[in-house]
Amino acid sequence: MQAGWAAISALGRRLRRIVGRDGVLSSPSELAVYECDGYTLEKHRPDLVVFPRSTAEVVEIVRLCRRYRVPILARGAGTSLAGGCTPVGGGVLMAMTRMNRILKIDLRNRMAVVEPGVLNVQLARALEGTGLHFAPDPSSQTASTLGGNVATNAGGPHTLKYGVTANHVLGLEAVLADGSVLQLGPALDPPGYDLLGLLVGSEGTLAILTKLWLRLTPNPQDYRTVRAVFAQIDSACNAISDIIGQGIIPAAMELMDQGILGAVEEAYHFGFPLDVEAVVIIEVDGLSAGLDEQLARIVQICQRWGARQLLHASSAEERAYLWKCRKMAVGAVGRLSPSYCIQDGVVPRTQLPRIMRRIAEISRRHQIRIVNVAHAGDGNIHPILLFDQENPEERRRALAASYELLEACLECGGSITAEHGIGIEKLPLMTRQFQPADLEAMQRVRQAFDPEGLLAPGKVLPSGIPPGGRIGRPTVKDNQPASAPASNVLASEEPFSLYHRGGAP
Repeated sequence: MQAGWAAISALGRRLRRIVGRDGVLSSPSELAVYECDGYTLEKHRPDLVVFPRSTAEVVEIVRLCRRYRVPILARGAGTSLAGGCTPVGGGVLMAMTRMNRILKIDLRNRMAVVEPGVLNVQLARALEGTGLHFAPDPSSQTASTLGGNVATNAGGPHTLKYGVTANHVLGLEAVLADGSVLQLGPALDPPGYDLLGLLVGSEGTLAILTKLWLRLTPNPQDYRTVRAVFAQIDSACNAISDIIGQGIIPAAMELMDQGILGAVEEAYHFGFPLDVEAVVIIEVDGLSAGLDEQLARIVQICQRWGARQLLHASSAEERAYLWKCRKMAVGAVGRLSPSYCIQDGVVPRTQLPRIMRRIAEISRRHQIRIVNVAHAGDGNIHPILLFDQENPEERRRALAASYELLEACLECGGSITAEHGIGIEKLPLMTRQFQPADLEAMQRVRQAFDPEGLLAPGKVLPSGIPPGGRIGRPTVKDNQPASAPASNVLASEEPFSLYHRGGAP
């Protein structure tokens, strides 16, 4: 073990020569911060954390790690809810948060060029007053990085009309597993294979993103926002499907159930009636002409499905107020339970009543309280399982309920994820969603990008851990070139080997 720690110390010294003394974390107390992301049910501590500031530094770090077969996991703000930022098997965790510059805002071409560590809200604020915005708005917008949004193909409330992150990425610069730099785009309709589409949502398993070209969308001329209160959640779900069925495509339709309403009301005092099963926030946007007509039709549909109360926003301040209850919903959950797990699945809109009934059934059977928020317009559900993480029995029941409700999504014709990604949390369910031939094809793509399996091992695909699942000896000596030119950092050091520490530290 001492030899192992000596090897880690040697790797840390080499990394510090690349990024500076303040660019590497190695003490146990520092590493503990990075042992998980928003999915806290599984924790693994990295051996080192490194903070690059440029593409050139990322290249050097990747080449160094490749020479010594050290796994690398890229991480943004750690807001992932599926364990995408959890460093299975140790290795080097590459935190991209210091690559946080907005490089260019090109209003004429409706494009922004940013580094991966830029916060989603940081770009939103930079675009204020320009008449343009970046449409994807995940609920973690104030904390999540744009690189993380692209890596997980993040969504958000307004993706019903505007699409998920993949619809707003024009180009990427990425460092591949061998240290070479790939630039895709920016181009509106690039020829050849859609490698850009392949990298978006790949969760760091194919490449490390270092620069993003993002599409900017004109701000809507006007908005109409309404909050509808329903006595029954089935009626709320049916109204949502009916609105789409009538040919109306709102910018957003967000559902909150009785459980989450109670938490929001206790925390922020919005004046919700607590004897109702659901509240739906519906927003249409676009040219002012025609919005009143759309809103009137939406109101009629909601009333037809028994909406008990309809509150219209008549100003920008009132619109912000109506949205605040949804934006603050997850933050209020801490009042309900010491621990919680936010799940992510998707079903066809017409199956919303069925999946909500199944969630209630699963909650009763496993004796785990579940409250719900949902991007209901596109069938994206977010059941929140409440439990005590320190209680092994509650933890077991929460995990069992979590898997069962995702299986229920598959039974409804849906998917095990809409925007959180697979990470490590949903690996056991990949074989339920895909046939063996499908998974094998995905694995071959992964091996083409990363033959040695060093990028984000143990993520996305059930067979994603590299052969042997361990950190081994260098594949080349210091005086022999790798397939790409070696960093000068390595020239004066002897080769070393790292051990693999199984499980959590």
